[in-house]
Amino acid sequence: MFTLYCPQALSDWRGVLPGARLVGQADFDWYGFDLYQARLWSAAAAPSLETAFALELNYRRAIDKESLVETSLKEMQRLNGAPLDAKRRDEWAAQMRRAFIDVKPGSRITGLYLPGQGCRFYVGEKLSLAVTDPLFARAFFAIWLDPRTQEPILRNQLLGIKTSRDGRDNQ
Repeated sequence: MFTLYCPQALSDWRGVLPGARLVGQADFDWYGFDLYQARLWSAAAAPSLETAFALELNYRRAIDKESLVETSLKEMQRLNGAPLDAKRRDEWAAQMRRAFIDVKPGSRITGLYLPGQGCRFYVGEKLSLAVTDPLFARAFFAIWLDPRTQEPILRNQLLGIKTSRDGRDNQ
């Protein structure tokens, strides 16, 4: 696993994902607190964990980096089903600590998912970190797009799927 840290790189993830269009967006609230707006961009008609996409999170509340890392690890662990070994958990936590910042209202972090290759994280318009671990990338983005997500309504809105108030798909 190699990572690249390049805070000076002004990079538009759109150059890596030509033809990307906004697929869907959703607001994420937790116990009545408006945490962020999520937007999913992809060139694929039906984005999934098998296609490239960008997930943009625009934060509306201050959250420290360590909370972002720990919350992400808990959900990655839950979706994995079996406990992550300590070495992998520590590596994944270290990657997220390098990629993320303490967010405040107006902060934007965009994750670019490249199946089979890894992912890239952008803070604002700057490339923060490239991760060449496809297992990490899939586990991280599964938090939002796996059918077993804890937030199925958010997932459906990101994927452009119409849902009823109880969260079931309207097909």
